Amino acid sequence: MADDLTVTRNDDAGRYEIRVGDELGGFLEFESAGDRVELPHTEIDPAFKGKGLGSRLASEALSDLARRGDTVIPSCPFVAHYLGEHDVEGLSVEWPEGAGQSS
Repeated sequence: MADDLTVTRNDDAGRYEIRVGDELGGFLEFESAGDRVELPHTEIDPAFKGKGLGSRLASEALSDLARRGDTVIPSCPFVAHYLGEHDVEGLSVEWPEGAGQSS
């Protein structure tokens, strides 16, 4: 299935989307304010849960945001958890108040 996965940024919808073949498998919403990008919500279609789509989506979205030089605010619990377990080279993170990084 990994060969059939693609992640794209959909600026019009304000989200990164992961597709399995032609099907939308899930998305990670973003809200931009200058060079700061809040990530409030990630959703994976129940048909694809447990297949690693969320991690793949987070990895590629965060890598893209790092390349763009954006500062990420991980208000989505899934993204915050992902960042607690994975380093993303070059990514600047601004933790929401009270969320703190678990390191």
